[in-house]
Amino acid sequence: MKLGLNPLPLKELPVDTESETIVTTKPKTRETQQTKRIPPYNVILENDDHHSFEFVIGVLQKALGYKLERAVELTVQAHKTGRAVVWTGPKEVAELKCEQVRTFHEIREPEARNLGPVGCTIEPAPGG
Repeated sequence: MKLGLNPLPLKELPVDTESETIVTTKPKTRETQQTKRIPPYNVILENDDHHSFEFVIGVLQKALGYKLERAVELTVQAHKTGRAVVWTGPKEVAELKCEQVRTFHEIREPEARNLGPVGCTIEPAPGG
């Protein structure tokens, strides 16, 4: 006995010629790019009892380009509190500014005594 399956006749599906195919695309997700902020550094002018106000004011004017009023204000702040933030920015530039301040040496007359540079350091700025 042979078992066989009789295939059923296929019915033709009606074709709807009036319908349209709608294709939708999914928008590409874009990665958000965030600029990484460079943490700022402070250039700190330190107070000492050796250098004159005139010398320190002159250094701030020559090395950092401050006008007389701002240089006096920062010098007085360093004198009263022991330190003053004289510049803030990227670490590499802060290092450069600090070195520029240190290039000036006060020479006291009449004995021509070299007092060296004013104290200047850098440190990370708060909140950076």
